[in-house]
Amino acid sequence: MYIYNVTTNIDESVHAEWLQWMKVKHIPEMLATGKFNNAKMSQVMIEEEMGGVTYSVQYTTDSLENLQEYYKEDAPRLRDESMRLFSGKFVAFRTELKVITEQFSMSFKN
Repeated sequence: MYIYNVTTNIDESVHAEWLQWMKVKHIPEMLATGKFNNAKMSQVMIEEEMGGVTYSVQYTTDSLENLQEYYKEDAPRLRDESMRLFSGKFVAFRTELKVITEQFSMSFKN
């Protein structure tokens, strides 16, 4: 399994609009490409010196081929939309991760 991680710092002036757009439009469109199995969005809990609010979205996929197809077939269109809507209001970086092992606790406590 592979994880395509996108970490984004979004300016507070468009934070609410961006967050809504991510949840109802962008993440569903990413999943609709058929290249990813699921997505998990998390807020980064460290305050950035530059301000804003930082999020990480992790999209899982079964193969590097799926990820390469995403880059070729879908990434330009999906990235262009975020630039059109939120240009100059965010910074993002992307990381590819290969899952080596996944372990679960037998007794999870809240």
